[in-house]
Amino acid sequence: MNLTAMLIAFGLIVVSELPDKSMFASMVMSTRGRPGAVWLGAALAFTIHVTLAVTVGVVVFHALPDRAVKLVAAALFLAGALLTLGTLNERADDVEVPSGRRSIATSFSVIMVVEWGDLTQLLTANLAARYGSPFSVAVGALAALWSVTAVAVFAGRGLLRVIPARALKIVTSLVLVTLAIVTLIQAL
Repeated sequence: MNLTAMLIAFGLIVVSELPDKSMFASMVMSTRGRPGAVWLGAALAFTIHVTLAVTVGVVVFHALPDRAVKLVAAALFLAGALLTLGTLNERADDVEVPSGRRSIATSFSVIMVVEWGDLTQLLTANLAARYGSPFSVAVGALAALWSVTAVAVFAGRGLLRVIPARALKIVTSLVLVTLAIVTLIQAL
């Protein structure tokens, strides 16, 4: 277990996911359905996304030389920063969610769709490639995604009154730019 990779994955994914559309969607779905069921559906979808992301990251890590992996990682970190800045004014749509098993299915379906190719999925693949420790990255990423979803479904809309989404996106972008610079320096 690479504790550094796990903690970096956790921290980066938490900061990236807090202002993300899946957090907003989970928050809204929990106001119309059972929060526990919404969380379970989202957690299952995130597990699939993280598994796919670290698998792609490992393939990239083994297929390319170390310098190329670092250059790709630096480029992806920078792209992630730009994508995050591009969503500064983005808001989630209202989603109707029924109760019980249908809440699980709806939450699972919504998260599977909105997270496909999302920044956090790309970051997870990137971190798995960068650190060569897919299990550690997966544990950190899943813990982050599950935690943010738990906060979203149990704290509801009140969270964004305390932490402005715009500020979280700016912090995420700054962290990603820093990681891009550090990784680029290591590659060169």
